[in-house]
Amino acid sequence: MTTRMGTAIESAREAAQLSQRALEDRTGISQSTLSRILSGKRPAKMTEIIQIADATGCTVAQLTGTAVADRVQCAARATNGSDMDKMRQRLLHFIELDAYLDDQAIPAPL
Repeated sequence: MTTRMGTAIESAREAAQLSQRALEDRTGISQSTLSRILSGKRPAKMTEIIQIADATGCTVAQLTGTAVADRVQCAARATNGSDMDKMRQRLLHFIELDAYLDDQAIPAPL
């Protein structure tokens, strides 16, 4: 799991066109720690995964391999010139958060 996570994070970093130093700047995670996570020598903590996901524009589920996005289809229409990819990413963040809360048996507020 650690190596798979490192590979997913490395792919996200490259897709975001960030160097390890740039990712360090965006997350506050030292470059040496990032290097160990990417190589699979150290597991990433959930707080680090969240920071990396935010910095790379990915979702936590995409980095952890539990992507709800693979099971979601959505249709939308933007009339105000909104970027559809950006809207889809935001929607997926909310869906993944909901799925995470369900997994943790945390009820949604009424």
